[in-house]
Amino acid sequence: MLLTQLRRFYDETYPEDMETFISYFAVFGESGIEIDTTVPIAELIVTKVLDHYGEHYNRIHTGILEDRSVIALLQAVAKGDRRILSVCRNARLSEAKGGELIEHLRRIGIIGLEASREAPPKKLHPKQKLKREVARHRISHKIRFISPFLRFWFRFVSPNHRRIEKGDYESVLNLFAEHDTAFTGLTFEEISQQYVRHRLGDDPHLRCGSYWDRMIELDVLARIPGDGFLVGECKWTSTSVNRGELQKLQEKCALVGLEPAQIWFFAKRGFSNELEAMQSDSLVLVSAEAMKELLE
Repeated sequence: MLLTQLRRFYDETYPEDMETFISYFAVFGESGIEIDTTVPIAELIVTKVLDHYGEHYNRIHTGILEDRSVIALLQAVAKGDRRILSVCRNARLSEAKGGELIEHLRRIGIIGLEASREAPPKKLHPKQKLKREVARHRISHKIRFISPFLRFWFRFVSPNHRRIEKGDYESVLNLFAEHDTAFTGLTFEEISQQYVRHRLGDDPHLRCGSYWDRMIELDVLARIPGDGFLVGECKWTSTSVNRGELQKLQEKCALVGLEPAQIWFFAKRGFSNELEAMQSDSLVLVSAEAMKELLE
């Protein structure tokens, strides 16, 4: 589904480069809004979204999305770590009510679920007592928006509706400017996962996605049949990725005893000369621009 969305958006916008494409897709993907990617995003947010807030509100909030509990839940998904337990807590919903709403939103195509691949802790013997933080930890799946634009809407627009209705756009623009890097970074992560699947031949047996547990989070983790694990890190920053990032990722993997056969880095602005010189079959460096092959 994501690949179809990406190709459709590319055909609609024809941006100059992939950095531009990803930045605009994160905000306007699946919005149905006609945009010009030579116009600054902040300007388009004003003229295409905020100036037409009432029209978008009526289009988005028809039916189930009018429910206050649903709105609170979707705002919590857009803002937080996306784990179901956190989302229910932040939306002030019981797990039972939250689970019911999540399942309905999943069925109608508003959200999808990322299943946790965390294994429950194992006792060395039946009477062993686990550490308190281990015993209290609960495995939780994550929620993702199907539409990038709906994620943008519930992150920056919906929580500020009263200010927008009064014509105060500045608060929305300031909030977006403050969180743009992290916000777009998640979209970059999802596209990176799609790129791994593409490069490895769309193997139906390949499990590729993010990984999280009590101790670490990995942007990309894929088990390659016969070849062990592929671990990936995505950096949507304005600085090049250097060797220090490689060391950090290796240390993170060591915390959970993971020895990846391949490490992939995905970068918005490329890599240091030192890291580029280290490229090999086990260290793969992918620039945002290289991902254009997904769209061809």
